[in-house]
Amino acid sequence: MAKIVSLDIGGKRTGMAETDAMQMMAFPLKTVLTEHLLEELTTYITSELPEVIVIGDPDGIEGMSTDSSELVSAWVSKIKIKWPLINVVKVDETYSSQLASRMLYEGGMRKSKRREKGAVDKVAASIILERYLEQR
Repeated sequence: MAKIVSLDIGGKRTGMAETDAMQMMAFPLKTVLTEHLLEELTTYITSELPEVIVIGDPDGIEGMSTDSSELVSAWVSKIKIKWPLINVVKVDETYSSQLASRMLYEGGMRKSKRREKGAVDKVAASIILERYLEQR
């Protein structure tokens, strides 16, 4: 089986997470500047050949547009055009950043480290990926 990669796309940074080869568990991977996301994805896809790209959907359960809706939709289109053979799935990202922040706090990460937004982004991407795995 191939891995699955997940993205929590933001205006400045994007969190990335991936599954294990058996697609059973999600792991935070890294945080990248969104302006470099295409290059990072190209490198990742070339080396890992993921089966699915899961993208956090800011529209949530109720389908209400948010500030990030246009940005995420634009990225979904770019990714689908560049990699038409890879399935792209949007998954509700509601409260993923808040849950990630709480997980880091409960895990004992110091406040100064939690303030580094990049730490939260990659954990939020893993939460989005876990939601996808649960929904399958």
